Amino acid sequence: MKTKIRAIITGATGMVGEGVMHECLLHPDVEAVLVINRKSMNITHPKLKELIHSNFFDLSVIENELSGYNACYFCLGVSSVGIKAGEFFRLTYTLTMHVAETLSKLNPGMTFCYISGAGTDSNEKGKGWAAVKGKTENDLMKLPFKQVFAFRPGFIKPIKDLLNTHNFYKYINWLFPIGRALYPGGFVTLQELSHAMINITEAGYGKQVIEGKGIILLAKNQ
Repeated sequence: MKTKIRAIITGATGMVGEGVMHECLLHPDVEAVLVINRKSMNITHPKLKELIHSNFFDLSVIENELSGYNACYFCLGVSSVGIKAGEFFRLTYTLTMHVAETLSKLNPGMTFCYISGAGTDSNEKGKGWAAVKGKTENDLMKLPFKQVFAFRPGFIKPIKDLLNTHNFYKYINWLFPIGRALYPGGFVTLQELSHAMINITEAGYGKQVIEGKGIILLAKNQ
């Protein structure tokens, strides 16, 4: 008998996090979902609990609400475009590590899935976004979780009719079938990404860094 998933999701007011939450609420193996948001989504569902918390650098006020979960799908992130390097580091590395360190102490049996990105540099060379993401991945994997995985999707096809899809996807979604045919590893759907994380929580995987083709494969392992 499978252990039911009790998942914490961050970034649910963004496109990826909202999609992951949507798929988790639909999935029979997911028993409960806790989302931590700075503002309310105004969504109700029997599986869903929402915590409103503005400061992700200090979780002490809500720590007593964060125990009893066996998965975290970390979808919170910012673009490096138009942001200073120090602020990108703070919002990407420092924030992520603080949340993860807190959760690893409260839920040592947790599977932590981090949404990174295609092109991330595991060698941490240079000072750009790829090195920051690489450092974040590497240091997450040192924490005392049951298992940690870094997902590196490229182009993500959004889920139709959700609220937080970026406007430009309306104009470029027609590229998806062409890109998938020419470069399948660089194009995944948000459903595939979500199901890959659910399946990897249940069954594990032989690699900690999951590129596009791995995401597609894991999504099929129902």
